[in-house]
Amino acid sequence: MIGDMNDRIVGAADGSSKGNPGRAGWAWVVADAQGSPQRWESGPLGTATNNVAELTALQRLLESTPADTPLEVRMDSQYAMKAVTQWLPGWKRNGWKTAGGSPVANRALVERIDALLTDREVNLVHVPAHQEGGDLLNAIADQAASDAAATQEPAGTALGHHELPVPAPERAGPARGARRVGTQRKTGGASSGSARTITAKFAGRCSCGTAYAAGSKITKVGAGWGHPGCRTTEQGTAGR
Repeated sequence: MIGDMNDRIVGAADGSSKGNPGRAGWAWVVADAQGSPQRWESGPLGTATNNVAELTALQRLLESTPADTPLEVRMDSQYAMKAVTQWLPGWKRNGWKTAGGSPVANRALVERIDALLTDREVNLVHVPAHQEGGDLLNAIADQAASDAAATQEPAGTALGHHELPVPAPERAGPARGARRVGTQRKTGGASSGSARTITAKFAGRCSCGTAYAAGSKITKVGAGWGHPGCRTTEQGTAGR
C-alpha cells in the first residue's frame, strides 16, 4: 500500500477496452508532493467493457492508498464518477434497480467502491480525455491501461517496472471509443515512414530492448514507443 507522501495524495485512474467489450485493462498512477508521477500499477481483465475497466481502476487505486489520507482522483470517465457519486443513493433506495426498473450493471464493483469510499476523504475530479496539454497523470494512466488491455499482462512499480508508461501524443479529437480503435490500426507498408516524432517525457524502453532517456526523440514502434530507427527496421522486416 502507498504510504502517506504528504497531507494529500493525488492520483489518476483509467480503464481501457479494445472493442467494448473486448480485451480490457485498468491502471492507476500517483504523484509525489510536487505532482511528479511516482508509482503506478496496471492489470488485465480479459474480456470486459470499458465501464468495468474504469470502475476496476478506481477500486484498485482506493485499495492501494491509505484510508486516513485525503485522496484526489482524476478520471476521464463520467460513468464511473456518476455511478458512485450521483446514481448510487438512488440505486440503493430502489433495491439496486435503475430508474427504469432494470438491475444495476456492475453492481458488485459499485458496492465495493462504495465500501472503500465510506469514512474517508476522497475528491473525484473529472478531467477531459486525450486533450493537448491535458492532465499528465490521467494520460499516463490511460496509456498504462491501454497497454494492459493489449498485452493482458500486469505491470507497475511493485513488479519492478519503475519506468513510467509514455503517454501517446496528446490530441484534441473524437470520443474515447473512436480514439481507441484509431490507435490500434496498423499502417500498411514502408511508405508510412513519416510517422510523428515526439520528445519522450519519461525514460522508457524500445521494442529493440534498448532503453531511451527522457528528452529523447521517439516515435511509434509497433504497439509501443521507441527509437525512430527501430521503426524503419520493423517496417522493413514486415515487408518481407
